[in-house]
Amino acid sequence: MKLASYQIRTSAILAVTLGLAACATPPASTVKGPQASSVVPAAQACVPQIQTCAPCACDIPGESGVPAAKPAWTRAEWLQLPNWSRDRPEEAWHAFLASCRVLKRQPAWSLVCSEAETQPIMEARAFFERQFTPWRMTGATTSLITGYYEPLLLGSRTRKAPYLTPLYAAPADLLTIDLGDLRPDLKGQRLRGRLDGNRVIPYYDRAAIDAGQAPVAGRELVYVSDAVEAFFLEVQGSGRIKLDSGETVRLNYANQNGHPYRSIGRYLINKGELKLEEASMQGIRAWAKANPARLNELLHANPSYVFFRETQADANTGPLGALGLPLTTERSIAVDPAFVPLGSPVWLVTTYPNTSRPLERLMLAQDTGGAIRGPQRADFFWGFGDEAGREAGRMRQSGELWLLWPNGFEPPKSP
Repeated sequence: MKLASYQIRTSAILAVTLGLAACATPPASTVKGPQASSVVPAAQACVPQIQTCAPCACDIPGESGVPAAKPAWTRAEWLQLPNWSRDRPEEAWHAFLASCRVLKRQPAWSLVCSEAETQPIMEARAFFERQFTPWRMTGATTSLITGYYEPLLLGSRTRKAPYLTPLYAAPADLLTIDLGDLRPDLKGQRLRGRLDGNRVIPYYDRAAIDAGQAPVAGRELVYVSDAVEAFFLEVQGSGRIKLDSGETVRLNYANQNGHPYRSIGRYLINKGELKLEEASMQGIRAWAKANPARLNELLHANPSYVFFRETQADANTGPLGALGLPLTTERSIAVDPAFVPLGSPVWLVTTYPNTSRPLERLMLAQDTGGAIRGPQRADFFWGFGDEAGREAGRMRQSGELWLLWPNGFEPPKSP
């Protein structure tokens, strides 16, 4: 969440805290962002079956005469979509219409979105089958489907016990440079830093911000009661804060300090503080509670820092995603826009967290995340609250994304 063009967050708390994927682990060379790096070397990337913790059938690109394939969308047929007939596309219809508010300015989408405005919701399946062509990704060697959600924290407008951890708005000296303005081949890539004379240098890291070196005084939006929960809020990119006044506000991602995310779960494993199976969200919370004097050590192991902006907490809508649109519970996903165009309908083929039960449904690619990298990489938005958090925290599945694209047009080519 991601959210609102979030470039550093998004994904399952377990994937974030561990820096691992349970079944289909992406190559270490392709993973960046809050989910942290893979523990499997890039040469060991393999193609998983679409089931939980499925065995991998591995071909090593560049070895044994196997060429490294470039990911590309290949035209497919509706009959090839696994279990398309079992979904209820009308449940994704409002999310699709929301995407159309952004997409209809593009030539490929103008006619489709105009016609969608007049279609009855119960004719959603026929509309998609009539107006879209399925495309399947070829050449992708790994997949990982994780989950994220919108948490609820307790907070206050003023600093007082137990509300001692600030959440900041973006500081005025934080620069965000769109490299695509300088070189077209770098479109979508951003550099963050600050000025030192006439030089741009890295922005302050987490430890420096916590030490008061960054000009964030006076930029406090709220104070919350738990530093670890504040950290997880940064990972999710958005959340609601129930204030001691009785008011509830929503914080959305505003910016990030430009430093790479480092997994605190992986840090505790490497230090011998937790075993692999213990390094869950719950395990990290328990460790922090048992080791309060070492909390800063743990959090400062991750130099990345997220800044927020306050928005109205409408209980009937989700937080804003990268398109500036509210996310739809269990119908919005975060994707890598280098491979999956933002706003587009996607047929997701995966399984429910820690099970082999199929999770196959029409989704809308409405968000991004710094760790959502690769053609078969997605973050499933589970919604708001504790139950959504439990599902998101357990979700590390293999999967497949099928792109639905307007008839007569070809999807943008992958890099």
